[in-house]
Amino acid sequence: MALITLINRSGTMVIPFLSLYLTKDLGFSLENVGIIMTFFGLGSLVGTWIGGKLTDTLGYYKIMMGSLICTGLFFISIQFLSSFWLVCCGVFVLMMVADAFRPAAFVAMSAYSKSENKTRSVTLIRLAINIGFSAGPAVGGLIIATIGYSGLFWIDGVTCLLAAGLLLLLLHPKKTKESDVTINDKPESVYTDKPYWIFFVAMVLCSFIFVQYFSTIPLYYNEIHSLSENQIGLLLGMNGFLIFVLEMPLIRYLELKSRSKIHNMMLGLLLVTLSFIVLNITSWSGVLIVGMILMTFGEMIMFPFSNAWALERAKRGKQGEYMAIYSIAFSFAHIFAHNSGMRSISNFGYEISWFAASIIGLVGILLLLLLKYRLNRKSQ
Repeated sequence: MALITLINRSGTMVIPFLSLYLTKDLGFSLENVGIIMTFFGLGSLVGTWIGGKLTDTLGYYKIMMGSLICTGLFFISIQFLSSFWLVCCGVFVLMMVADAFRPAAFVAMSAYSKSENKTRSVTLIRLAINIGFSAGPAVGGLIIATIGYSGLFWIDGVTCLLAAGLLLLLLHPKKTKESDVTINDKPESVYTDKPYWIFFVAMVLCSFIFVQYFSTIPLYYNEIHSLSENQIGLLLGMNGFLIFVLEMPLIRYLELKSRSKIHNMMLGLLLVTLSFIVLNITSWSGVLIVGMILMTFGEMIMFPFSNAWALERAKRGKQGEYMAIYSIAFSFAHIFAHNSGMRSISNFGYEISWFAASIIGLVGILLLLLLKYRLNRKSQ
């Protein structure tokens, strides 16, 4: 799973440069880019929900395989779209197919790992994601500088197809047992799980500010601090490199501290929030590195523990349904965060936008505090 994820994510170099591609190469306005990113999020939401449903009925393997093959073909095709509405539709379909993979992958990961290793299993998959993601933007910046944006779409498509080939070769259903997935004979509906919905809203708010690093933050680097695409790629690549070096030992260290997963989530979200606060403190370009380091440590803590908590909670019901809702939190962020972020920097500027992002992060921390209080009260 980690190897397949590594190959797949090493080709996701289009995503950090998408806003730059849409503005510079296709000439769209910031408002139009915001609308396109909303379609990005809508496709992600629909695909994640459908993927969760199909995972519970068809099994995780078929969904992962179908998603990888179709995503590869769509990545190659979308570069040939140029009109605004065609790009909107193309991005919607691409993300719908691509994000059907996510709940299936979560369930597969749960099947392949022991219960005591869930958090570290999540971390291992994230490590694979970030090794690929650290190389992707750095190489992507060089590709843009040499052959242009079209090369990114071809590489993204080919890596998805390569990942599908590895899935067939290494994780063929004849070699594994889907019966390893936990099945609850009397599943509770995720829609009646009130603590999970508090967690869901907190994840939406966390994702709302986190995804700015893939849309408005690259524009901020370029417009305010005059960084080139290559420099932006290297700065984003630093995020993946730090995760590669530090995340596994950091997660192990925090697990040995015996703090609750919710406590660690609050710490992670606080660091992500601080990464926006520091951007308003000074105009010195070195603060971009400080902000990236804060965001990276926040991400390293926040997402493994939130993912592990969701997997643990999913045992109450159908795993595909629960993990689909977890993934949909990020889809909601894509729907609203990119569009509102673009409009905010267009109408109010970057400083107010980063202040607003900080407020959103603090509200998310308060929701996690409420979740911890409710669960503690219920256990007494």
